[in-house]
Amino acid sequence: MATLAAFLKNLRALGRLEPAMTRSVRLPGFNKTKSLEEEMQALKAKEAVFEERVNIGFKVIPFSISKQEWKRRQKIVQENKDNYELAEKSRNGTLRIQYEEAKQEWRKTYAPMHVKDVADHYGVFRDLYEFGFFHPVIPMDVLYEYDAENFTPVHCGNIILPSEATKAPTVKFQSEPDMLWTLVLTSLDSHLLENDKEYLHWFIGNIKGNQVLTGDVVCDYLQPFLPRGTGYHRFVFVLYKQEGLIDYSKQKLSANSTSLKERTFKTYDFYKEFENMLTPAGLAFFQCTWEDSLVDFYHKTLRMRVPTFEYVHPPEYVPKQVLYPHKEPFNTYLDMYRNPRDIREEVYLKRLKSLNPLEDEPSMPKYPNIYKIPDGTPSWLVDEMRKERFRIGKYKDLQPFSIYPEEEYEDPKVKAWREQEEFQRKWAEQRAARSPQS
Repeated sequence: MATLAAFLKNLRALGRLEPAMTRSVRLPGFNKTKSLEEEMQALKAKEAVFEERVNIGFKVIPFSISKQEWKRRQKIVQENKDNYELAEKSRNGTLRIQYEEAKQEWRKTYAPMHVKDVADHYGVFRDLYEFGFFHPVIPMDVLYEYDAENFTPVHCGNIILPSEATKAPTVKFQSEPDMLWTLVLTSLDSHLLENDKEYLHWFIGNIKGNQVLTGDVVCDYLQPFLPRGTGYHRFVFVLYKQEGLIDYSKQKLSANSTSLKERTFKTYDFYKEFENMLTPAGLAFFQCTWEDSLVDFYHKTLRMRVPTFEYVHPPEYVPKQVLYPHKEPFNTYLDMYRNPRDIREEVYLKRLKSLNPLEDEPSMPKYPNIYKIPDGTPSWLVDEMRKERFRIGKYKDLQPFSIYPEEEYEDPKVKAWREQEEFQRKWAEQRAARSPQS
């Protein structure tokens, strides 16, 4: 026991070594350390891109308030926090605010800085003007209307589907009657051949006042479109202030042109040509993603096949096969080292055996796992039968073939968890809705 106690005492002493005796905490040599001046320069250094940026728009004076006004606002905020009735309405979801008044106040104060920051976040200025930027001092209301009551507004990056933007939107902004404007709508990510080019979707020049319909239509409106499988694309409205009438005859396209070659556009080159006559003043943009309605648009309007992209995943890492794998199901372990073509051929043959050329292909049962599995079936075979019934995993090729993307079948356990969470959420909402009445 004495020997064991002495050994443990020496072992504990290893944890109390001096820092200088340990290799992991040794300091670098003196020739590798930086001076104080170099450290301060590294802290103050900024990105070169933002150092070279140029404001190509109107000058904006940062909004500021007096000390008395700030105290008055803080007093109102504190009174609202102490107001029990407001707190109760906020808790019950019945509190209503004057949205339009708050929106107009925001537009007069912080909107140009906020919209500019959001556009920087989405890389809008970088892809439009490279090193240029501007503060949107003219607020724009861009509305895609369905009817007299329903419409979809364009804000700063909200998502609008192609079917919601088939017709030209209504654009509203404040202006003096004798002012001239140019409105341009381009897509930053949709060009099929050149990554640094855009497609021109709408171009109206020499707009008098805020009457957009009185301007010269340089390019007719074309709805947003994008290839399948490419995620979200940015579509940007830019409003330019003109110094006088501009001749856009060289930029004018044929009426209702659907030629993508004609609509190829680059905002940087356009602004560089007219920078002495144009100053960007308004901005609004939205994001768009794939929708099945674009299939007809490509076929009937653009008269081309649908461009489709897929992400090619890197090959899955497969460790070296061993004779006795530790805690690995033998069926899935052996499938890892089989040729994927052999597995797919096996599944296709199983599918062909279940088909009758004189009859329609049977659809998947609504409740595939309703049939009882015989008692005594090995667990690995139960798992294989479950996957085959739900057509998941390597049995996904048992699904009927279609040129359109089909909804991916969920794993039954994941589906059960999702349905349970959805049921609990709806039950909680119903209970909350009944609580004020009780």
